[in-house]
This record gives sequence, C-alpha cells and structure tokens, in this order.
Amino acid sequence: MFARHLSLLDYRSWPSAEVPLQPGVNVLIGRNGTGKTNLVEALGYLATLSSHRVATDAPLIRRGAERAVVRSAVVSDDRELLLEIEINNGRANRARINRAPLTRARDLLGVLRTVLFAPEDLTLVRGDPAERRRFTDDVLIMRAPRMAGVRADYDRVLKQRNALLKTAGLARRGGGELATLDVWDEHLATAGAELVHARLALIAELRPHVAAAYADLAGAGDAVGLVYRGTVPIPDGDQEPADATGATPEPVATPEIDALRESMLAELIRVRQHELDRGISLVGPHRDDLELVLGRGPAKGYASHGESWSFALALRLGSFALLRSDGVDPILVLDDVFAELDTTRRDRLAALVADAEQVVLTAAVHGDVPEALGGVRLWVTDQGVTPEP
Repeated sequence: MFARHLSLLDYRSWPSAEVPLQPGVNVLIGRNGTGKTNLVEALGYLATLSSHRVATDAPLIRRGAERAVVRSAVVSDDRELLLEIEINNGRANRARINRAPLTRARDLLGVLRTVLFAPEDLTLVRGDPAERRRFTDDVLIMRAPRMAGVRADYDRVLKQRNALLKTAGLARRGGGELATLDVWDEHLATAGAELVHARLALIAELRPHVAAAYADLAGAGDAVGLVYRGTVPIPDGDQEPADATGATPEPVATPEIDALRESMLAELIRVRQHELDRGISLVGPHRDDLELVLGRGPAKGYASHGESWSFALALRLGSFALLRSDGVDPILVLDDVFAELDTTRRDRLAALVADAEQVVLTAAVHGDVPEALGGVRLWVTDQGVTPEP
C-alpha cells in the first residue's frame, strides 16, 4: 500500500497543498514552522479519523475557514482509490471513496493503513493511561474496523450509565431507587467484554513484535514487555511481566468474552456503592491501562529519555510489523524522528524501515536523514511542496 498523492484544503496552516508521493522513502525537508507535521498529520487523520496532536477536530480547520478537506490517491493491490474526508466545525464529518459518499465517516476506517511516530509519542511511555488505551484501540480498529462501532457503543452506554449513576445517587440519598441501573450494567458489560477481549488478543500478538523492535533499536540491554492492567479481574488473566530471574513468561490464552462479561458484571455489583457515591463508572475498559515493562519494572517513571524514546518508537514499529503480517504493508510515517537519535540508532532505524513499501518522514535539515535511506526529497516552504530538482 502506498499513497500516490496527498491534497489539503484549509487544513491547519495550509490554504491548499499538493504533495506528490512515491513508493519507497519520501523525505519532507523544511525549516521548523513550514507545516511539515501538518502534512503527515493529515495523512494519518485520513487513516484513523483522529489527530495524534489534538483531541478534537476544530484545530484542524484553518482559522477563518468553515471546513477542511484531506484527499489522497491510495494504491493497494494494484487498485487505486481516491479517499476524502471533509472535516466540519460543529457538524458531522463526511467521507467519500472515489467521489461516492459514505453513510458514516467511520466507514472509511481500514481502507488506508498508516503507522505514525511523532515526538508526542513519548506520552505513550510517560503519560496517562488514556494515551496507551488510545494507542491500543487505534491499532485494533485499523486491523478490525468494526471495533470502532464496538468502542462507540461502549462510550455511548458509559455516558448514559454515568448520567444514571448521578441521578441514582441523588435518589438513593433521598430514599428513592432506580432499578434500571441493572439494565445498563448488562449493556456496559456486554460491550466492555468484547472490547477487553479484543485488546487482550491484540496485545498477545503485539508483544513479540515490540520486543524485537526495541532490541533492534537499542541493541543489548533490558528486555521490554506489555501487560494489560484491567480494572476488572481477568479470568485466568495476564501474568506478571517477569519472574524472579527477570525472564518474561509466555502470556496465557485470551479469556472468552462470556467469562469477561460475567467478571465485569460481578465487579460492577461489588463497586456499586462507591459508584453511587461518586456518580461515575469506576471499572471497565475506559479505566484500564497497558503497562510498559522495561527489565523487571515499569518503564513509566524509571526509563531514561533515550529508553523512553526507543520504547515509544518500538511500539510503533511493532505495530507496523503486526499490520504487515496481515498481508498489507501500512504506510510508515516518521515525524522528526532522526533528530532525537544518535548515529548508531539512526542507522539501526534506517535499516529497519528501508524495506517498507512506503515511508514518509520529515526532517528540518537534510543531514538528519541517513544517506542509506535514499528515496526522494521534497522541499517544504511557506509557498508549498516541491520535489528536489
């Protein structure tokens, strides 16, 4: 899979932009502030319908414009598709394939696959659990687009259940009862169990790819691991990341959805009093975490800057390898990654990505990019994007 062309209209700083792309390595070179990151962010948005930099769509629309449009010609299995997303302020976004409108914007998910690494990815190691949940779900949905609907259903039920908990808490303090909470527990457990089951299965497949990527980047040193930390007991659940010798054991089998659902229902009953007191749902996949393990302990709070950077990059490269194992190379996007790496790790990263079907990377100066990568250079200025003469 590769993108042959990227077009932007009123996206971020760009009134318009036309970016010619080729299979292999494409390097966007330009001084800071010229909009290189905006270009690769747009390509990632077309694949995931979200930005790696902001939580809402409003900042993506150029100031003073009513909408932004991202369009790309994508080639996969010798077939070219024209993908388009119209980002609207205050209205639903609209998506098209080959100019034909889709019923829902999320029906675009899965058509284009990208794996994007950016400096913001340090929050995967150092940030809150929400960052790691988002990372997990983004990869999950890219592999199985229908999971976007499962996550949307869970979020909808969670919102309604939280509203009911607030009402039920007030009613309980006044002597009233709301029997409908049991019904919403059932809905939450049903959607939540499916989401947790999918996450556990994904992480089991992702572990070896991330471990291999980190070893390739960092060389000899501590091993890394991934452990799902659920707020609901996981039947026959994930083992601790290391035994007394520091070796990482093989993960156990993923529990069945029905077992996860029953476990979640039991936990909801156990914590109901606390939830009524606080007026929020305290357990479920919306509060789970993916623990990143370095050596014998958590990476968060203990990993050095270099280790954190390598771990975050390994998560993305591991995701790339897992998606590639499905039979289609995703587009690998590296935003300003080489500037943070020493010469040894630059060369190692270049060797790891050189055989990808398409790599799109950004750099402020030509010298940041290892010569071994080759490929085409595109110069980014305030006036637009032009190929190297």
